[in-house]
Order: sequence, then structure tokens, then C-alpha cells
Amino acid sequence: MEVSAGLVAGSHNRDEIVVIPRDGEFSARQMQQQSRQICKICGDEVGFTIGGEPFVACNECAFPVCRTCYDYERREGSQVCPQCKTRFKRLRGYPRVLGDEEEDNIDDVENEFNFENDGVIHDFQCYGFEQFDQDIPSHDSRDQLPRVHLPNVMHMHYHEDTDIDPDKHALVPMGTPGFGGKGALVLPYHYTKTRVRPRSLDPSKDLAVYGYGSIAWKERMESWKQKQEKQQMNGEGGEDEFDLSMLNEIRQPLSRRLPIPSSQINPYRIIIMIRLVVLGFFFHYRITHPVDDAYGLWLVSVICEIWFAVSWILDQFPKWLPIDRETYLDRLSLRYEKEGQPSQLSAVDIFVSTVDPLKEPPLVTANTVLSILAVDYPVDKVACYVSDDGAAMLTFETLSETSEFAKKWIPFCKKFNIEPRAPESYFSQNMDYLQGKVLTSFIKERRAMKRDYEVFKVRINALVANAQKVPEDGWTMQDGTPWPGNNVRDHPGMIQVILGQNGGLDTDGNKLPQLVYVSREKRPGFNHHKKAGAMNALVRVSGVLTNAPYLLNLDCDHYINNSKAIREAMCFMMDPSLGKTVCYVQFPQRFDGIDKNDRYANRNTVFFDINMKGLDGIQGPIYVGTGCVFRRQALYGLDAPTQKKAPSRICNCWLKWCCCCCSKRKKKNKKPKSEVKPLLNDEYSLELVVSQEGSQGDDQALISKHKLENKFGQSPVFVVSTLLEKGGTLKSASTASLLKEAIYVISCCYEDETEWGKEIGWIYGSVTEDILTGFKMHCHGWRSIYCMPKRPAFKGSAPINLSDRLHQVLRWALGSIEIFFSRHCPVWYGYGGGLNWLERFSYINSTIYPFTSLPLVAYCALPAVCLLTGNFITPVLDNVASLWFLSLFISIFATSILEMRWSGVAIDEWWRNEQFWVIGGVSAHLFAVFQGLLKMLAGVDTNFTVTSKSGDDEEFAELYAFKWTTLLIPPTTLLLLNIIGVVAGVSNAINNGYESWGPLFGKLFFAFWVIVHLYPFLKGLLGRKNRTPTIIIVWSILLASVFSLLWVRIDPFLAKSDGPILEECGLDCK
Repeated sequence: MEVSAGLVAGSHNRDEIVVIPRDGEFSARQMQQQSRQICKICGDEVGFTIGGEPFVACNECAFPVCRTCYDYERREGSQVCPQCKTRFKRLRGYPRVLGDEEEDNIDDVENEFNFENDGVIHDFQCYGFEQFDQDIPSHDSRDQLPRVHLPNVMHMHYHEDTDIDPDKHALVPMGTPGFGGKGALVLPYHYTKTRVRPRSLDPSKDLAVYGYGSIAWKERMESWKQKQEKQQMNGEGGEDEFDLSMLNEIRQPLSRRLPIPSSQINPYRIIIMIRLVVLGFFFHYRITHPVDDAYGLWLVSVICEIWFAVSWILDQFPKWLPIDRETYLDRLSLRYEKEGQPSQLSAVDIFVSTVDPLKEPPLVTANTVLSILAVDYPVDKVACYVSDDGAAMLTFETLSETSEFAKKWIPFCKKFNIEPRAPESYFSQNMDYLQGKVLTSFIKERRAMKRDYEVFKVRINALVANAQKVPEDGWTMQDGTPWPGNNVRDHPGMIQVILGQNGGLDTDGNKLPQLVYVSREKRPGFNHHKKAGAMNALVRVSGVLTNAPYLLNLDCDHYINNSKAIREAMCFMMDPSLGKTVCYVQFPQRFDGIDKNDRYANRNTVFFDINMKGLDGIQGPIYVGTGCVFRRQALYGLDAPTQKKAPSRICNCWLKWCCCCCSKRKKKNKKPKSEVKPLLNDEYSLELVVSQEGSQGDDQALISKHKLENKFGQSPVFVVSTLLEKGGTLKSASTASLLKEAIYVISCCYEDETEWGKEIGWIYGSVTEDILTGFKMHCHGWRSIYCMPKRPAFKGSAPINLSDRLHQVLRWALGSIEIFFSRHCPVWYGYGGGLNWLERFSYINSTIYPFTSLPLVAYCALPAVCLLTGNFITPVLDNVASLWFLSLFISIFATSILEMRWSGVAIDEWWRNEQFWVIGGVSAHLFAVFQGLLKMLAGVDTNFTVTSKSGDDEEFAELYAFKWTTLLIPPTTLLLLNIIGVVAGVSNAINNGYESWGPLFGKLFFAFWVIVHLYPFLKGLLGRKNRTPTIIIVWSILLASVFSLLWVRIDPFLAKSDGPILEECGLDCK
């Protein structure tokens, strides 16, 4: 994609269909039939296996294929037999390739690398070893062999021949350029001294139908062998060595699951089961022993405790199978980045979304973009799309300035291997920046780069200062043209390719990644669906311009902290044994600028380091809105590819006979699943081949172009791009035509009467579109991966102020309420699909957790009521009841301790999370429930405003700023009620004598539990840096109140008299 001459803007009025012709074709002709004793593909002899038996490639029809063609077809070709179209199975002595079943246990490394067999001389001669007829190398001398480089053969196209029926052609779509590496590079074996027994062929079969036996096939095979021999001759000079360890390393998986050690996870599971049993006995006692004097308090407490138990089960059991993962970046480079060849890593489109540059500082967005452009990944494989949903000229000018500074920043980062590659974070970190640096020019260039960055900051700050006051006539561009986005709610779509492959070079003359500015069209009367709609617009624009098979979405304040983050994700996505079923790779969120104590649990460590690890062992983590690498095809609403299971070696006939009657009725109603395969028929039409599974024949149905456009929209260019699994664009399309299509796909009416937001892309219907989008993918049978590299992949900023933090939690909780009342509620949606039942537990918990605020508020108010009324929620405990209460408390603490043990979460982080669970539950979650009910049932949308009162310029000044909001009312009320209850309870106990102190301890413990959990909230209300600690103020007020009441109202040293009250009668009895 080239850099456009200017900003492309406009509302597309479609009155014609743009047709983009495909590349040139070439024909395939049929070869003459060879004798039955030779390979029917290349003409060589078929040969024997390692054991001396005749080599048979296809066990179904015994079609004569030599070992070389068999190995080539499996690694570089279609992997199917030319005659019966049955997929070639992996034979002994050959490595795995993409598509082999995981249950296949023919992994014989010894035979694959056994060079002492006399039968392999011919194979080494075929690969350039001409001296092997004299000496066969032993195991000790293998390291001295010259290294053999096996080139990657690109996918070829088979097109029509005038002599063959067009319906019989097998058309293969072109994939992404440079993406051709498959499987391991292992030398094949074949032995040609004895001929194989001839097998008769089916005369009705025509080899040209499948593309075999043609001149084109012969030429490709000969070219492949010549390249191998040429590379081998170059290696005989001693430049490279034949390294078996490297070949073995290439065929290894790119990632590995690391289960939690049994010494840590087994006690954890045992305690969970014990806690579940104790919980049953606890509720049996609570229900069978009501409190007659305080029946209302008892009933409310039991209902709250039952809800807490259900919530705990939904939260606990998805953490039953936690795992860790490990990636191998060196293997990824060995497999897909061969020296002297173009990189075969898949392309990635990166999305950055922003709305208001006055609330989201442009300098923060610029740092995010700079970290993306400087990422450690091939520049021709990276494209950055910035969505400006506010159509702000300030954002556009910021990106223009950023692109100029990137020409200096990117070569500096790659030359000295800078981490992180966001300049603001790099220059502000407190560390020895000379550590690991060996070049003497580093100090000089770093100082110069820091000066350049300071100049860049001044220029951005000047843009922000100028944008504070909007001109009366609106903003104008440098050439005097009015800015198209002057009206934020009514403006055309805008696209500007700021950096492109042919339009941007850095200071060293190297190419830069693509940078594209996008602002979708907005018109009054249309529902634009906020962030979800903006992300779907980016999906369509990128599908037209670059169409990378993978997508990475980031918030504008989340920069790339680890330059190898994309490579970490590709270790899962491009792993042949795993990647096909992975819809996205989620990274944990890490944050900068949070105070050391993390008063309001902004890091959310318990969720990211415990809950997400547990989900990774089931079906994968949920999508959290940022720091996630997607598979583009998964966003298009397709089902996950099914993996065929190996036939069982145990006879289960009796089990099948028993289940036969039960399964007949289900099989009748079950619809066959469909596997979507791309097929371009000609220049002016496109068709989709849908292979219907579940029937005996290979029936195929063609979905018309009309149905595809009803699903994806009316853009033929974008519809074509959705059919390419490996991505890539049409090379014959001009820049102008692509930009025209890109403008059209971001128009406000493009999604009308399509499946966008319903089944495709980011799903609409909730402000937390991330949970809904991930849930739909998991329902389609996909699985996700949780990647936690040692160096955090991404870092962002979090609101550390109490009010801002509560409003953030309010937004999340409101989104969960919207999902609960929608048709996508996980309580009743998605049954019969591919969603694991434990994964469903997690989604149900993430949907209903705001409703926990109702019993939580009631439970936090119970201590104050008990202290003020003198009643309690439980009767007097006997020995058995005390045992169950004590066992429950011990199991709760043991579960938390063991969780912290296997996850590595510190106890202070766990305690902060517990505290904020109560704070958020009695404030933001409570308001979210009422606001959600009003919005979903009555259509009333209530917004809570935040008013800033004061702030400081010092570090963490925002932490100590006080912003009043209505969210602060419920926790403040509960806090005061419990403090008053404690004062009243202690006063009554002192007033009534020593016998009342025993029942008081249980009530005081209950009240102090609430006060301790709300302590950070109280500190946020009263605490200030360099002032009297809040805890001293609280305890001073409490103790002063108690002793004042003691001094004024009571005399604790005199016991009360039960006798009659004596009064003076005025008579002298003497």
C-alpha cells in the first residue's frame, strides 16, 4: 500500500461494482502415461522402505508415488493422493506436518536420523552428497557433514486448460507472500535397487484434473531438486555444517504447557473439596437453627450467605486447572526466518483506538504509536491503524509529527536494542541505561535522541495548546482546506496513509511500517456503537488495504513494553500443532504510575495472575479489551476447525450398543457442520465452496455472492479478502480503487442489514464489548491462549484516584448487567456449541457479579443493626456449631494461601483485592444494578458526573485529589453506621456489666470486618500525604466517643441493684 497523495475523505455513494481482475494465469497440460513400475508424478522409481518392503504412499488405492514426491507433497503440496484424493498419512521415518493427527504416535526420531543404513545412499546423492558411495558417515562424524538447506516452495496456482473440463480443476488460492514454511526440514529416504510391484490404475481418473503428471509439475520438481543441489554444492566449501541439532530444533513445537507442580496444586484442590463439604454442613446448621428473637436478621443473613456460596463456586471451579506457558522464540526464527530468504512470519494489523484528545493526551497516543512502529518484527509485515472516533484535527496532526520523529526513533531502538520502545517510558525509567550496551556511540546518540524527543514533546504540547480554543469558522488544514471533521457528529469518513511501504524511509534508508489514520463516517440518526463500531470499521479498512491474517488491538494508553510481544503471540498462532484452533492470544494488563501500595487494587493482580491462569487450562482466558492478538477468520464468525480423533484401540462395541437408542433421535436433528473453503471462480464473480460433513458422498454447495454480501456487506473487494485464510490483497488493484473501497466500508450505512455486530467482528449490545466478543468466539468452539512473558508485553495507565477508579468499575459492571439482560447471556445462550462447562461458569460469574452488591450491602449493614439492637444473626453456639464455623474460616484462609502459593501473588496484593471487592461492591456495583435496571427495563439512562475539587503537582498527586460523586454515599453510610454501632455496643456492654462482654465479641468482630475492608475508602476520603495518618484520626474519634460516654452517663465500677428503688419519704424513723 503506497502513501496517498493527500487525505481521502468522502461519503461513498455506490452506483457501480468495482471488479479487480486476478493475476495472470498459466495452463497445465497432461503428460504421457508412464510405465507401471515408476512414479506416476515424477517418473522416478518408487523404491523401498527402510525395512526393505515396497514403498506404498497411499494405503487406500496404492497409487504409485515415490518417496521424494510423497515427502514433497506432504510438506509443500496438497497432501492428498492424486487418484483417490485421500490425505497422505504420515509414514515411519517422516516428520509431522500441518494437519497430522496429534494422536498419531509414529514419532521415530531414531529412524529419521539413522544414516548408517546402506539403503540411504541414493537419498544423499539426490541432495548433493556425491561421495557417499565410498564412505557412509558414522554417528561421530555427522557434525562434519555440510548443512543442507531445503528451500521453501511457494504455493502454486492451477488454472484452466482448454482440453479439460473446468469443473474438474482443483484451484488453490494464493496465500500471503512469504508465508510458506511448513513442518520440519528432515531428509527423506528411499531405496531404488528393487522395483515395486505394479498396481493397476483407474482408467476413469485423469491426473491433469488434480494438477499432477503435467509439464508444470515436472518443471517444479526439477527446479526444486536443482535448488537443493545448488545449495548443497555451496555448502561443501566449509561455510556451513550439517547440524542435526538445528534440524531437530526446527521440528520442535513453538510453545509448551507448564502444569502447576502437583505439590502445589493437589493440596489446593483438596482444600477446595473440604471447603465444599464444610460449607454443606455449615448451611445445614444455619438453616436448622433459626434465631427466634431476631428472625428477620437471621433470614437476611442466610440468604446473603447462600448467594455468597454460589458466587464462590462460580469463581472457584474455573481455577481448577491452572497452567503456565512457555514460548520458544528461537525456534520461531529458525522455522520462519531463514537466512537469505524473505521472512515467512505472518503479517499483523495493529489497531489503536482513541476518541477525545483532550481526555486522552496526544503525547500518550504518540508514544503508543512509536512503540508499535519500532516493534521487533519485519517492517513489511506490520501495519498500524489509528482510529480517531472524535474526528479531531489534533489527533491527525499528532500522527503527522509522530511519523517524522519515528524516522529517527526506530533506527535508534533497533540499533541499540532499546526496551521499552515508547520514548516517554524509556527516558523516565530509573535504571542504569548503560547496562548491556557495548557500542561507544550509544551515549552520544542517546543524548541526541533525548534532545530530539524533548523537541518533539514541545511540538505536541504546542498543538494541544492551540487546540484549546476552537476557531469560529472551524479548523483548516495547511493548504487552507476546511477540516472535514469540524462537526464531530456529522462528518464524512477520512483515511490518510501517513507512512507506507513505498513512501517512508528512516534516517538509515530502511523502510518503515505502515501508519494509517482512519476516522469513520458519522451522521445524525445512526447508531455508531461506540468503541465496538470503531473496531469493526478498522477490521474492514484493514481487510481492504492490507488484510493481515492476525490483528492486535491496543488502547491508546497501552504501549508495547516488550518489543518481541508479537513474536510471543506468533509462537501460538503459527504453531502447526496448536494454532489452527486458537482465536486469540490474550496478554495480561500491566500498569505504570500506580502508587507502591496500590491502594485501590488498580493492578488487579488476583484476576490476571490467578483467574486467567485457571481459565487457560480449560478453554482459554476471556478477552479483556486490549493487549490481544486475534485471528482474523475467528472475528468473521466462523466455527473453529474440528480435529479428527484417532480410532480407539479399545473395543467399545458394548458402549455403542447401549448408547445407540439414545443417540438415534439426536442424530436425526443434528445438522451437518460446514467447513468454509475459499474459491475464486473468475474475475467477475466469487463463490464459496462449503463441504457438507456427515453425508457419505462429497456433496458441495455453492453460496452465492448475494449471500456473502448480505453477511459481510456490499463491498466486493472486502468480501474477497474474507475468503483468504492466510491474508493478502489483490496485487492488481490500484491505490485509488483500494482507497475508494476503504472509504465505502467505513460509511455509516455499510453495516445495515448485515451481520456486523451480531455474528461478525466486535459484538454490539454492551459497553463491555470485549467480554461479549470473546464469549461468542468460545461458543463457536475456538480456544484462547494466555501468554505471560517474563517482560510484560504491554503497559498502560490506570486511574489511581478513588472516584475515577469507582467510575471505571461502574462502567464494567454496567456492561455485565447489559449482557445479563441480552440474548447473549451465558446463563441460557450457547448450549450445544463448543463452550466448555467450566468456561461457562466463568462467563456466568463475570455477568452476575454486580448483583452480589445487594446481599453485600445488606451483610455489611447487619453488624451495625446487631450492635444497636442487641440481637445477633446466630444463636448461642454449641461445640459442634463452633467446630463448623471454625472449619469454614480455616478452609477460607487455606484456599487463599494456597492460591497465592501456586500463582506467586503477594499477600498484600491479595488483601488489597479483597478490600476493593467490598468497596466496589457496595458502591459502583450497586449503582450499576439500579442503572442497568432503569436502562434495560424503563429506557432511562442515568449518568453520574465527577467534579474535581483539588489536586497537587507532585508525584501521585491524583491519588490524593478528592472528587465528589454519588458513588461515595453508600460506603460512607455503611462506614459511619458500623462506627456508631461499635460505640453503642461497647457502651451498652460496659453499662450492663461484665456478663454482656461475651456476646459482644462476635458482634464486634463482625463490625470490624466491615471497617477493615472499607479502610482504604476511608483513607481516600480523609487521608492526605504528609498529614496525620487516617488510622490515628479514626481511632481517636472512636476512643474519645467511648470514654466520653463512660464518663458522662455511667459508672462502670458499681453494679446495678435488682432490689426495690428507695426514695426519701420525709419521715424521721428514729
